[in-house]
Amino acid sequence: MSQQGLDLIFERVLSGGEVFRDRNLLRHDYMPATLPHRGEQIRRLGSVLAPALTKDRVSNLFAYGKTGTGKTIVTKFVLDRLQRKAREHGRALDTSYVNCRLAGTNYRVIADLCRSLGREVPFTGLAVGELLDRFRSALQSRGSAFLVVLDEIDALVKRSEDDSLLYELTRINEKLTDGWIGLIGISNDLHFKDFLDPRVLSSLGEEEVVFKPYTSDELYDILKERAEFAFRSGVLDEGALRLCAALAAGEHGDARRALDLLRVAAEIAERSRELKVEENHVREAQQKVEHDRVTEALSSLPLHSRILLISVMQLENTRRESSVTGDVYEVYRELCAAGSVEPLTQRRVSGLLNELDIMGVLNARVVSFGRYGRTKKIRLGVEARSVTASFSGDEMVRGLLSYAPRSVLRHQTSL
Repeated sequence: MSQQGLDLIFERVLSGGEVFRDRNLLRHDYMPATLPHRGEQIRRLGSVLAPALTKDRVSNLFAYGKTGTGKTIVTKFVLDRLQRKAREHGRALDTSYVNCRLAGTNYRVIADLCRSLGREVPFTGLAVGELLDRFRSALQSRGSAFLVVLDEIDALVKRSEDDSLLYELTRINEKLTDGWIGLIGISNDLHFKDFLDPRVLSSLGEEEVVFKPYTSDELYDILKERAEFAFRSGVLDEGALRLCAALAAGEHGDARRALDLLRVAAEIAERSRELKVEENHVREAQQKVEHDRVTEALSSLPLHSRILLISVMQLENTRRESSVTGDVYEVYRELCAAGSVEPLTQRRVSGLLNELDIMGVLNARVVSFGRYGRTKKIRLGVEARSVTASFSGDEMVRGLLSYAPRSVLRHQTSL
């Protein structure tokens, strides 16, 4: 492409283009003035957290539902309004938002909470116990109500089978004489609570808010409200809008996916120099978003989930029928040994398989053998080449992609 052609592309964007008025309104992290079809959840969170305005302790709260059902944005929406009200009336109220999957470790979660209270701590080097002591000291000296959102809270437990941090956080108020902490846990995994110690569960789950998937009509309302200000007048075809809502509702009512489809479809139309976003652009966007979704899902998997996925792929390469849980676990243990990784228990691996199934990376279905019990039949939910492409740059598992487990070879010999 010539420099002149490149300049034209840049100038079109600088001039605002002919499709978008403000594309950022279609980002799922954009905070709109209203949240359609989440009034019940907003009222529920608001009523649980409102006593913080008078510095009265609130119940810990657990919000769960599938991806894209509004858990995070509703929680941020309520906390934003709560803080505004606290400022209006001169009340001491602090809040903090931590994405536990991005934070990665217990240490980084506590460090983020310390910084939210104005207490600087080193990025590494302290024992977790020392860090918790500094956090308690910061809470005590600040003496305020402190509401903490732990998004993707399941990542804290699933990564290491350790809920000690959650236990400490749910018990920390017992050691405070001034100030307190209230926890809001958010998870996409409806089975996450099965992994928690009963003492943690009883404290964390004092109040629960369930976010059900959006229907097609509800997604249409959400898209229409955003589209009114995101696009220039007359560029969005009504059929394209309804198709985005229908496609996202057909999966599991994911508002993020609906917004992504609409935004990508409009970007495709814009790059094609077309003046209207139509259904064919949505169909093309669907293919692109699906590819991006798979790549993102695979790249965000923790180590043991990656090894499990490679185990299923290795088994699938040797036979056409689905693998059973026992076969997958046998290959997984062998790959762990080859990679010098301590394997998880079979119960923990079963939980990870459930998680991968929920994500759509694996397809797992329970098969009954009558009095001989039940097992799971497992297949890849994505293309093997996508797994290879995503993991080939990971030094920890790259070598396992070409490793031939003896258990797989034994199966080939027995056929």
